[in-house]
Amino acid sequence: MTEEQAKLALQQVLESVELPKLTKKDEKVFIQRLEQSFPLLVSQLHQLYGDRYDFFFHLQKLVVVLAKAFAGRKRKWKNLDESRLKNPDWYRSEEMLGMAVYVDLFAGDLQKLKQKIPYLKSLGINYLHLMPLYKAPEGDSDGGYAVSDYRKVDPSLGTEKDLLQLADALSDADISLVLDFVFNHTSDEHQWAKEARSGNPDFEDFYYFFTDKNEVDEYNQTCREIFPTVRRGSFTFLEDTEKWVWTTFNSFQWDLNYSNPAVFNAITDEMLFLANIGCQGLRLDALAFIWKEKWTQCESLPKAHTLIQAFNTCLQIAAPAVVFKSEAIVHPDEVAKYIDKDECQLSYNPLMMALMWESLATRETKLLTASLKKSFSISEQCNWVNYIRCHDDIGWTFDDAVAVELGINGFDHRRFLNQFYTGKFEGSFSTGVPFQENPTTGDCRVCGSLASLAGLEQAIRIDNSLYIEHAIKRIRLLNSINLSIGGIPLIYQGDELGVLNDYSYLEDEFKRDDTRWVNRPRISPHDTELAANQNSYEFRINQDLQQMIRLRKREPVFGKAKTEIIETGEPHLFAYLRTHDNGDKLLAVCNFSEHEQRLSAEIYGALGSSNVTDILTGYRLGGEALALSAYDIYWLKVDSE
Repeated sequence: MTEEQAKLALQQVLESVELPKLTKKDEKVFIQRLEQSFPLLVSQLHQLYGDRYDFFFHLQKLVVVLAKAFAGRKRKWKNLDESRLKNPDWYRSEEMLGMAVYVDLFAGDLQKLKQKIPYLKSLGINYLHLMPLYKAPEGDSDGGYAVSDYRKVDPSLGTEKDLLQLADALSDADISLVLDFVFNHTSDEHQWAKEARSGNPDFEDFYYFFTDKNEVDEYNQTCREIFPTVRRGSFTFLEDTEKWVWTTFNSFQWDLNYSNPAVFNAITDEMLFLANIGCQGLRLDALAFIWKEKWTQCESLPKAHTLIQAFNTCLQIAAPAVVFKSEAIVHPDEVAKYIDKDECQLSYNPLMMALMWESLATRETKLLTASLKKSFSISEQCNWVNYIRCHDDIGWTFDDAVAVELGINGFDHRRFLNQFYTGKFEGSFSTGVPFQENPTTGDCRVCGSLASLAGLEQAIRIDNSLYIEHAIKRIRLLNSINLSIGGIPLIYQGDELGVLNDYSYLEDEFKRDDTRWVNRPRISPHDTELAANQNSYEFRINQDLQQMIRLRKREPVFGKAKTEIIETGEPHLFAYLRTHDNGDKLLAVCNFSEHEQRLSAEIYGALGSSNVTDILTGYRLGGEALALSAYDIYWLKVDSE
């Protein structure tokens, strides 16, 4: 569709629909944004639905959805829209620091979370991701990712009014609220699913239903199993309807049918409802799975990208302050395809997360260095969200082609890493638990808290002071990379306090079969008290982290700057150079071994001077070789004097 055709289509749409009443100023802003973005939006939608006879009808409906959302947007958020449009790369600042929490596990409920804002501010948090808080099935709800109503809060957490008040309070404290956008599926208790199950034809087409088992088998031939211990294949048979429904994850999570434009419009409406709560970021859950085509893996298909881009365009019209965060735990090359200012401005960095753990297990950094040299660089208009741990498991999503070049067999190496981090490999320091062991392939993923995976739980259990020291230094090492390599550092609840694995999930019938709950701890007053006790291990962990946060926030080189991964020539060392547009530079060097390592003074050439200072310790180096003790790190800058 040409630009002229798009303009004509918009004119026809506006002449044929009734928009909500707006002030003259708001009407001017909305129409201006609509005219600016409509050619792109209609082109995107035409790629998805252009062959449908009712294409124009759904286009009309969508414009009304956008107008109603804009009309219902509070003046506070409209002002934020204008502010963010003037500062479009606000999320690239060195000031950015994130935290991800479960409302109930971190604070108790939404009102109590509001009381935690001073704690968040004291840590430097200005980006708060709340794990799913929507109404969901009782019992097992996949940690809240089976949404029964996007507009209702889980009653155990509070009310919709509580959420609105929290969003206001966070904004007033300059903390950006981030929520989950669970748009691949709904729970089977969602009203749409209930209508579909009852035989309502309008809603049956909201999901993928099949009566022919052969067709189900054909899809299963190419789709991989995500939760093989829960259910084999990607479908669930509904005895009451005698139909199969597509369920990529759990049987109570029904995949939405985006080949139906009514689904796109309905989910856009839900997305903009979340935006109007006051969130400034939406985490796109399971985004790789949203488009299906037979005889493919049904992951990361081209039209999945088109769908996300179309959702993004809708945001630019109705709520441009909101950015997307990609959750694509797939091959690194596929992860990169979602990262674009017109698709996902932010993206989790699963490659770096997994390979930091890989380097700790092997004590070698060759795979980390080679992989990040290939995949770390992204658009300057976008940013990584770096993390060490999260609510989910660890999957070893490195590029096998890169591994082969280094003499590493990907299949065997993943088995080693799984055994190492679940304590099955002799000499392992880690205390993790396996997740979703595939009975056919023997594959699995790994769960555990940062402190337990890094060795602190085992070291405390055997009461070995050297091992405890090593564990604390491993945690400091991982935090240092997370904070300094470039991107938004995301801290997972409890990791700032050195919280260990939580095994209480084994006593809950709805959780005991999902080992991810081992790294979803309830944060107690005792945890914060331990971190305040100067004689505790937790105090060391917390103080190390806070020192690095303070340094990060005062140094622009941690913000809008370029990252270059440096070859050190030493197998146990990892290094990278940060370069700001103003010429300011920082060289980070990390030792992934428990043995002392030395590095030639030639490394200072990256900074252009041999007179450098480690800003972490204030120690000045006058050109001598760099010595790194066990798991040591340096943040090196040229002396200012």
